[in-house]
Amino acid sequence: MITEYSLILQKLELLKPSKYAKSRNYVDGDVSKLSPYISRGIISTKQVFDYITSLDYPFYKIEKFVQELAWRDYWQQIWINKGTHINNDLKNKQECKNYLIPKAIVDGTTSIKAIDDSITEFYKSGYIHNHLRMYIASLCCNVGMSHWKLPAQWMYYHLLDADWGSNALSWQWVCGSNSNKLYYANQKNINKYCYTSQKNTFLDIEYHQFNDLKIPNELLELMDLKLSTPLPKMTEKIKIDTNKPTLLYNFYNLDPKWKVNIDANRILLVEPSVFENYPISKKSMEFMLELSKNINGIQLYVGEFKELKKITKESHIYFKEHPLNQYYKGTEENRDWIFPVKGYFSSFFKYWKTCKKHIK
Repeated sequence: MITEYSLILQKLELLKPSKYAKSRNYVDGDVSKLSPYISRGIISTKQVFDYITSLDYPFYKIEKFVQELAWRDYWQQIWINKGTHINNDLKNKQECKNYLIPKAIVDGTTSIKAIDDSITEFYKSGYIHNHLRMYIASLCCNVGMSHWKLPAQWMYYHLLDADWGSNALSWQWVCGSNSNKLYYANQKNINKYCYTSQKNTFLDIEYHQFNDLKIPNELLELMDLKLSTPLPKMTEKIKIDTNKPTLLYNFYNLDPKWKVNIDANRILLVEPSVFENYPISKKSMEFMLELSKNINGIQLYVGEFKELKKITKESHIYFKEHPLNQYYKGTEENRDWIFPVKGYFSSFFKYWKTCKKHIK
């Protein structure tokens, strides 16, 4: 995974938004793979939107790609408006039989080859195709009857594009606690989009048969997970010039162009309390730290905001809005949104309908 800002920007030039709609569900489809950089705030959905709409495409050819960008903003708006309520069943109570995770998911031994191969690769790369994420969530929640929360935490832990809003709400969309129906994928569907030819698996059934499907033997063994974040060590004490503004960066904001032309203290704030509640893997932590090197003069501070505040002037602190920053004190600035559409919408369709009014 590249971490140099100039090379990340070059990935924009490789986008094929007009081909996205037809190929996106295939494991080798023309997806952007920009999500790790969007999730870490090094580039924004608006930045991607502005780039692709500057190209010579009629809008109908890129609308599906723009919609997928808008889904990211939509999940964020729900998180902003619902806060920690997204950590629980949001709209409907999920029908489940346990609050653990199938061991076969963690081990990549579900017997469904495409899924097992994707989990093996997931641990290596920190990336997993969106369709595979849905397959895994469906297996856990709708076939294995596990509650979504712990499996979603497992996936978030290992994702380089870890975004709790998108992750938690997508899992809830699959299991029906944030949607009106359950999402299922049978073996035929998986074979089509993953180029496999497996037969005689517990998913080799017609869709109406899911109603009577018992939990397969492969998913019966359950386990709990104790996820913890390996926090980085501060190698030297930070230096704060109280005559300068202090810009706070964090896991969700690593924008190297933010106020780039002003002389400021630039602090990467790694709060133990945040990562205790939303743990990430060593690979994900290292990815964040490498991306932060794109910010000139960045200093690492491992500790709570309330402690950092003691060594700087509150009136000089600047930070970007995010649901996990609500207790920061100082000057809050907006993130870059694709459209000036804010608030809670009960469905993406309603959100998108409002967004389209702003498309020229």
